[in-house]
Amino acid sequence: MELIPLYIAFILFFLDVPVAFSMLAAALVYFGFLNHTMPADLMLQQFVSGVQSFPLLAIPFFTMAGVVMNYSGITERLMTFAELMVGHMKGGYAQANVVMSVLMGGICGSSNADAAMETKIFVPEMVKRGYSAEYSAVITATSSCITAVIPPGIMMILYCIVARVSIGKMFLAGYIPGLIVMTALMITVNITSRKKGYGQFREKKATSSEIAIGAKAAVLALIMPFGIIAALRFGVFTATEAGAMAVMYCFIIGLFVYKALHISDFPAILLETLHSTGSIMFIIVGANLFGVYLTYERIPHYMSEYLANVTSSPIIFLLLVNIFLLIVGMFLDGSPAILILGPLLAPVAVSMGIDPVHFGIICLVNLVIGGITPPFASMMFIVCAMLQLPVEKFIREIWPFLIALFISLGIITLIPQATLFLPNLIIG
Repeated sequence: MELIPLYIAFILFFLDVPVAFSMLAAALVYFGFLNHTMPADLMLQQFVSGVQSFPLLAIPFFTMAGVVMNYSGITERLMTFAELMVGHMKGGYAQANVVMSVLMGGICGSSNADAAMETKIFVPEMVKRGYSAEYSAVITATSSCITAVIPPGIMMILYCIVARVSIGKMFLAGYIPGLIVMTALMITVNITSRKKGYGQFREKKATSSEIAIGAKAAVLALIMPFGIIAALRFGVFTATEAGAMAVMYCFIIGLFVYKALHISDFPAILLETLHSTGSIMFIIVGANLFGVYLTYERIPHYMSEYLANVTSSPIIFLLLVNIFLLIVGMFLDGSPAILILGPLLAPVAVSMGIDPVHFGIICLVNLVIGGITPPFASMMFIVCAMLQLPVEKFIREIWPFLIALFISLGIITLIPQATLFLPNLIIG
């Protein structure tokens, strides 16, 4: 009886009902028909209290910062800088696509949104330069996996809230894993480009003066993530205040320095932010009420006991979690998956001696890789739909890149210091 809401939620997921509605429907069935101990007014109070959290204000702020970056010319300068750095390599424009994901970070707040944004920016230009549409789509989808772990990312903030982890530590922990994934993808681009005959974007490697000019043009964008982390480290801002400062910073740079942002852009910026934030916050509301049901039935407790009985080895546990989250990532976007599974899995990981920051990075990487893994990959369907590309062509191209991502995931999982080195060095 107590598992009926879980069955309802998963059935609705598979029927392609939006995640927020699926969780809300399951929770309402439970409190409306299966459990009468919670009064209706208390249930509504739980519904509303799901978004009455000061740290959650960071989500609309960082989402708006990402939107403003696109309107203010910051994204364009980051793209130019990426082309300067790697345009001389084999598959130069594909390499720039990968590097751009590192420079942008997880500003959009959703791996699906990041993939959609970069599809608009890069794929048309790659096709013009002779790359096949399916290869361009695969590069764009796989490189968007990097944005989940490069700060400041919304998925990181959500994990920190549900797992009660320091946001400053989590942000620092993302850099080395992000670079590991970037390196694996760039090596794969090099190998596949040689086979397909995709050449360099630039004839020669950029000179130091050209790189310096490009860096000077992009420096104001490049220093923002480091400024945010420094402010969090020294207690200047909370994560929410850092998000507000990021928005203000992007507005100032766009209006007065780059002069690419105009007052007439403000309504479009607000509308785009509203749409992105509204969908995320509605998912949070549904996840909160669904979490109340899970707590009432002690499902996290039973799950912890089960996993503890299955294995006492942290390595085996992490391997099981990897398989589980890869499958979940095929069906759910990263943000709702973190909200649902973070409170379930993080306490079990901690009880086995696994650092919650390390575990959080593993969760994020798993979920975004699941999002591009056939046959049910959500990012795959989004990118293919935007490009009107047959899914079969995408699947034929993706296997070398999936292998690279799985190798990266193995390194991140089995070598905790790859994640914890910077947090331990800077924060302790």
